[in-house]
Amino acid sequence: MGLFKKKDPIVEVEKALDHEVHEMEHDIQADVDAVMKKYDRESNTRIWEGAPKIALQVLMSAFSIYCILMTLFSKALPERRLSLFLGFIIIIGYLVYPARKGAARVNHVPWYDWILMVLGAGSFFYFAINAFSIIQLATKLQPIHIIVGAIGIVVLIELCRRCVGLPILVVLGLLLISNILSTSSYLRGSTETVEYSAFLQMVAQGQVDQVSIGTDVITFTLKTENKLTWFYNSTGVKRYQTVPVNDPNLVDRLTAAGVTFGGENQSGVSFLGVLVSIILPLAFYALIIFFLVRMFKKGGSGMGAMSFGKSSAKMYTVSDQSKKFTDVAGQDEAKEALIELVDFLHQPEKYRAIGAKLPKGALLVGPPGTGKTLLAQAVAGEAKVPFFFVSGSAFVEMFVGTGAARVRDLFKQANEKAPCIIFIDEIDAIGKKRDAVGLSSNDEREQALNQLLAEMDGFDASKGIVVLGATNRPEILDAALLRPGRFDRRITVDLPDLRGREAVLRVHARDITTAKDIDYAAVARATVGASGADLANIVNEAALRAVRMGHQAVTQDDLESSVETVIAGTERKSFVIPEAEKRIVAYHEIGHALVAAHQKNAVPVQKITIIPRTSGALGYTMQVDEEEHVLMKREDILAKLAVLTAGRAAEEYACNTCTTGASNDIEQATKLARAMITRYGMSDDFDMVTLETVTNQYLGGDASLACSAETQTRIDQQVVALVKREHQKALDILRENRTKLDELANFLYEKETITGEEFMGILNG
Repeated sequence: MGLFKKKDPIVEVEKALDHEVHEMEHDIQADVDAVMKKYDRESNTRIWEGAPKIALQVLMSAFSIYCILMTLFSKALPERRLSLFLGFIIIIGYLVYPARKGAARVNHVPWYDWILMVLGAGSFFYFAINAFSIIQLATKLQPIHIIVGAIGIVVLIELCRRCVGLPILVVLGLLLISNILSTSSYLRGSTETVEYSAFLQMVAQGQVDQVSIGTDVITFTLKTENKLTWFYNSTGVKRYQTVPVNDPNLVDRLTAAGVTFGGENQSGVSFLGVLVSIILPLAFYALIIFFLVRMFKKGGSGMGAMSFGKSSAKMYTVSDQSKKFTDVAGQDEAKEALIELVDFLHQPEKYRAIGAKLPKGALLVGPPGTGKTLLAQAVAGEAKVPFFFVSGSAFVEMFVGTGAARVRDLFKQANEKAPCIIFIDEIDAIGKKRDAVGLSSNDEREQALNQLLAEMDGFDASKGIVVLGATNRPEILDAALLRPGRFDRRITVDLPDLRGREAVLRVHARDITTAKDIDYAAVARATVGASGADLANIVNEAALRAVRMGHQAVTQDDLESSVETVIAGTERKSFVIPEAEKRIVAYHEIGHALVAAHQKNAVPVQKITIIPRTSGALGYTMQVDEEEHVLMKREDILAKLAVLTAGRAAEEYACNTCTTGASNDIEQATKLARAMITRYGMSDDFDMVTLETVTNQYLGGDASLACSAETQTRIDQQVVALVKREHQKALDILRENRTKLDELANFLYEKETITGEEFMGILNG
């Protein structure tokens, strides 16, 4: 009896749908989180804890108070105030923002950030200290001023990159350069012309504050213009100018009045001034237009205005392909069918010479978890060509025409990257049979399907474009999709056999540390009906158990225990069962094992336990066949029916009661008995007549009766009679072995878990 039994198809489909919805919600949330992390710059801050965090908060609070006071009450030059502001911003900014996300350690600033902080803040503090002297130089700055200013600008641009990202920092950098270099407008503020006599009168009255003496003009400011004002004018102090006359006593007058004065070079407009005033503004607007055009052109991962018709396929380049055929085990026949595709992509001339054409498409069909996606990746890895991965549901949208547009875009990208492989997972989402009429028709899905058919007809296979599709519902696909010239090959990727399961276990065990005495064949025999994904999960559970148990490597016991965990769930050792019910469970499980041991065609017992599991089972009997069977004989099925009914028979005979613990046994026995009559032709009354059709064979095998109501009644009667007969057989076996039944049940009651060897030892003792 296989451990990985077929389950209720309706329940399994519902679980599959719930899983798909959950995975879709998870993927959507992951995409949203990725976008938020990409554009939310607050997530890029350093981590400060304890006293350093408090110190940083105090520094930022003090800086805020300083900015308010400087703005409202300071009489300092705007140039000096701005330089001080930028210097403190650099200090705080480099303390808060690391160079890149994920690079920050708690209470740590790397050495290069300290260097940038000192250089940047020092450059702006230099301009703050020497503000007035630099103003006097106007456009004729010294080389040292340019070097110091350039250092400050570079450091500030790097801080902008960390805070707001690359696009904005370029804009800010241009504005900052324009702001610093445009001295003629920024440093001087507004200017008013007065007569020279008025200027001398202001000097004599002590109204003049500062004077700049040029060859053609004298510029000065008044003390009254520097008085305290609310919301200080950002353009600077108002300036006055006058035309100088031949006045040799001017310097003496200014000295006597206590006026601060200096010289000013007023040459014409420099090349640098032209650059600042004309070219930089044009560059600023050109940069904005460039980013807007790029945004609309690219779309941006489904968020842009022009992205509705863009394919969401993920492209993996040759360097990204790490999967090979050696990573795929248990699917030798499927690999052989795909090797030819790989060979064509490697050596197309060999096939063209004889006139052979590469199949345009191959359809991978099989149950979930058998490795269809892995096979497609392995084909791309072996062929060393780009690999486009897309889900069939990505083509089905609310807006009509979107899916068709995405199909066109996908094949357009594939033509540009040819030779390549296109892999459409769950192709049944787009490739369902089209309805002629009816409410079930879907115009958007059908348009996408029609476009897919047209694209597969239109592209040149000689370019080396191969379309691979995967589905576990091939019976619902449109016939036009499966005809030659589209999906030429149908490759079955079925559940692995005994040797295949052993190979899969060895492949997954390569990534973990295992003991040298692992018997993979024994684990493979215990996992009849397991898919590749199930086996991968078993190996991972074994590794987790090894860590929990403190093992240095995964042992045989870890693997065998993980098989039980995957099948029945983990043990619920804290779950307390009343003693009376525990004894009933012991008799129930021993009933299964005892009837199995006394039947020639039954599967041997490997383990019996009455420890509750998280799946809801209060106990179970593990049966493992020594050999792999492809066919089931009538005698095998009847023996299995007797074993399934033996649990309830033991409850009735030994405990004089019946419980709900046999619900799963009853369900399996009923399905098996009905299949004998309706599908397997093992009934004398109906002979070899199909009375039931099976759909979704890879998703549990939904069955529906195809007969009259009278025939259905007869089928029900025969099912009841068949199950009742095997139930009576199980009762007879238990009556004949009452002594062993009690002995084994008591032994299991005390130990809770016994092995097949212990069971047979008591039975034969």
